[in-house]
Amino acid sequence: MLPSQPLLHAAAFALAVLQALASDTFTAAVYEHAVILPDATDEPVSPDDALALMNKNMDVLEGAIKEAAQQGAHIIVTPEDGIYGWRFTRETIYPYLEDIPDPAVNWIPCTDPTRFAPAPVQERLSCMARNNSIYVVANIGDKKPCNSRDAGCPSDGHYQYNTDVVFDPEGKLVARYHKYNLFMSETQFNYPKEPEAVTFETPFGKFGIFTCFDILFREPAVVLVSELQVDTVLFPTAWMNVLPFLTAVEFHSAWAMGMGVNLLSANTHNISLAMTGSGIYAPDGARTYYYNMKTEDGRLLIAELDSHPRLSPASPPAVNWSLYASSVERFSPNDHDFRGRIFYDWFTFTEVTKPEWNLTVCQKDLCCHLSYKVAGKREDEVYVLGAFDGLHVVEGQYYLQICTLLKCKSTDLNTCGQPVETAQTKFETFSLSGTFGTNYVFPEVLYSGVQLAPGEFEVLNDGRLISKTRPTKPVITVTLFGRWYEKD
Repeated sequence: MLPSQPLLHAAAFALAVLQALASDTFTAAVYEHAVILPDATDEPVSPDDALALMNKNMDVLEGAIKEAAQQGAHIIVTPEDGIYGWRFTRETIYPYLEDIPDPAVNWIPCTDPTRFAPAPVQERLSCMARNNSIYVVANIGDKKPCNSRDAGCPSDGHYQYNTDVVFDPEGKLVARYHKYNLFMSETQFNYPKEPEAVTFETPFGKFGIFTCFDILFREPAVVLVSELQVDTVLFPTAWMNVLPFLTAVEFHSAWAMGMGVNLLSANTHNISLAMTGSGIYAPDGARTYYYNMKTEDGRLLIAELDSHPRLSPASPPAVNWSLYASSVERFSPNDHDFRGRIFYDWFTFTEVTKPEWNLTVCQKDLCCHLSYKVAGKREDEVYVLGAFDGLHVVEGQYYLQICTLLKCKSTDLNTCGQPVETAQTKFETFSLSGTFGTNYVFPEVLYSGVQLAPGEFEVLNDGRLISKTRPTKPVITVTLFGRWYEKD
């Protein structure tokens, strides 16, 4: 007598749980997806047409999920907007939305699809998780009816939310998160009334989830880590890269390191919008990542992570970010300081001129110290040390303290801070520190070709970002990116 399908599912799930429980590590996957976009339209399409487009994207995602499961992954993250894209008004996105219940209802859409209103996308995602015995993380749209008794109810009678969902290996909905920090162009969605700090327990640690622009703000991102003590963050994103500090692979890996957690970052792939860059990041650096501005190819990434990174022997020590910098004597103002703009912010720069030196540059209360040695100074490349201490107000408002060593676009100092992707100058050593007023500092090292440098740098507990070995590639930027949330 053959066992029934439910029994097989239960046995497979129990085996997966036991395997995970027996290990201090787990296997993570992220998929960077070249989204199949809808045609631009001013009129809403029919629900059938909307579902047809979403199924085309889910066909691709399902292939990645199957492959990840076959390679032993316990969880896979797919991108923000990965199922329907982003060309929408409030009216035209409506046919793509489903009512997503609170996970407390204990629902497996795959086996009970008619329990609530029709939800073919949730049903299919649930079945992908169940049929492959893997946690599946996806981003879809939630709709919630409201009425005039609710003073905030939109005139069309419903809220629309940018929403992450997580289905466990049985296909059960275990997490739902409504994006709190919407990017400027997301006018099709409503802001939740309050930030949601969404967590769930797994056999391989406590997980939290947030979306894209959320990573630049305190709520819910920092709350999940600092107060709720999650081990791993799930991060669907549709991230447009902005050099020199805010490329996806650079900033997301730095955030994981600065916060001391794992981060599973799945980006959309659209090179015309500079969208690429996914990775599986640990507190000690990137385990694997993908950055490709040449072709429109998606990519599945898989890597092993510690289930409880804070307990790992490799876990970086607690850092006092200003300890070293505050002990260094503040130099008198440099006659050669000059101003330059990076992403609309006015930095104070000083040129790196000698092959080996100690430099300081200050702005307001932030002084940045650099000790370095260049392997061979090229006459056709200019580097500067820069400081910024102020409120960034374009495409969002957030207070920054930044110390940076970066390559200028040309030998003309007016180009310092403009995007640069390649370099030839190699450094033998570098040490960067700053008198930060915040404990939230994210260490970035970006090499020529927008490549990361895992294992080649470290942060000391006195706040110095230093090269561990002689850097193997030319440097674009070495940066300490500080966020002072209380000053927003």
